Amino acid sequence: MAAARAADPERATLDKAADENFPVAPFFLPRSWRDDLMAVYGFARLVDDIGDGDLAPGGADARLLGVSEEDAGDRLLLLDAFEADLHRVFDPAGPGPGHPLLRRLRPTVRRHALTPGPFLGLIAANRQDQLVKRYETHDDLLAYCELSANPVGRLVLAVTGTSTPERIRRSDAICTALQIVEHLQDVAEDLGRDRVYLPAADMKRFHVQEADLAAATAGASVRALVAYQAERARELLNEGAPLVGSVHGRLRLLLAGFVAGGRAALRAIAAAEYDVLPGPPKPGKVQLLREAGVTLRGKG
Repeated sequence: MAAARAADPERATLDKAADENFPVAPFFLPRSWRDDLMAVYGFARLVDDIGDGDLAPGGADARLLGVSEEDAGDRLLLLDAFEADLHRVFDPAGPGPGHPLLRRLRPTVRRHALTPGPFLGLIAANRQDQLVKRYETHDDLLAYCELSANPVGRLVLAVTGTSTPERIRRSDAICTALQIVEHLQDVAEDLGRDRVYLPAADMKRFHVQEADLAAATAGASVRALVAYQAERARELLNEGAPLVGSVHGRLRLLLAGFVAGGRAALRAIAAAEYDVLPGPPKPGKVQLLREAGVTLRGKG
């Protein structure tokens, strides 16, 4: 398996779509949308893998970006090289990008007249991850989500030709909520990377120390803190949910899947009694389908 990932870093990245909390490019979408959304996903997944140090083994991605083997472990250097390759996507007169995931993105950018901004935001978020390991306030975390999550929803709207200021506002709420939910699921994993996405002010309020996050199971204070953050995410999902009813057809199903994924993950966290430290609580398919139905009916 490792050899296959090393030989085909593009496929290794795209295959991660199945593990997300939400449907990336489900079968019911038109083929053109699926292709374009997977191109966007491939970019977003790869930049996160660079930032997290989770690239396929063997150094193929670094070589494709023109980074030497000796420098392949320098995440900031890799992000710089990735950004330089991204600019080639938007240069019609240039030689084109070197990485296959960016070559895959190029026709999507042209078809929908996408701008560099959202893509650069995702790169900036991963640069920030290398330099900022803690967040003092909830507002600080929201500013990070503006870079790390909200561009993805904006790109979905752009690819489907449905962007309006109100839809973007609702989309931002959903994407920020999904990011917070992911942070809650991954508290232990993030701590292992020396990152804490629980705001320090809230940790202090609930009398939680970082050492408490390293325990095998969560104590009462950690559970109360996680429940508090989960409620914030739920409120954001509810704020964004009217986006689903503002569109029609297959896009409505897709957006309902995003909201349902977040709601189902929150239910899984609640079912674990907010003890996220043993591992990320994950919803089952039945729960996902139930939440999707509730969202499509405009309830919940």
